[in-house]
Amino acid sequence: MPLTTILPAIAGLMLIMYLLATALGRPFKVTWIAPASLSAIFLSFSLVTVLQEGIWGFWINHSANLWGNQVWIDLLIAIGIAWTFIIPHARRLKMTLPIWAVAIVLTGCIGVLAMVARLMWLEEQAGA
Repeated sequence: MPLTTILPAIAGLMLIMYLLATALGRPFKVTWIAPASLSAIFLSFSLVTVLQEGIWGFWINHSANLWGNQVWIDLLIAIGIAWTFIIPHARRLKMTLPIWAVAIVLTGCIGVLAMVARLMWLEEQAGA
């Protein structure tokens, strides 16, 4: 089985495990380190992808057919939802929202994860 089939399957299983664990109330503490680590890992993977496939590979993929369009729109909706939930906390902690918006537009979930990590770190520092 090729790596391009294995990686998304592993990512899907990890998400299912996380969703089930949190839905069932399994006790574990999530700190800023988790989203920071995910952001760094996904950034590394994305850089390798860009080096191998080119900078516009994401657009070719998302504009090739209706499934590509559906995935693109789904990602945009997910980022919009995350932004909506993050904004009140980020404003309270005086985060520079325009810079984060640019980071998210340029990197997608890498930027969202980095922003969440920063938010959680600031909350931890403030004792919130």
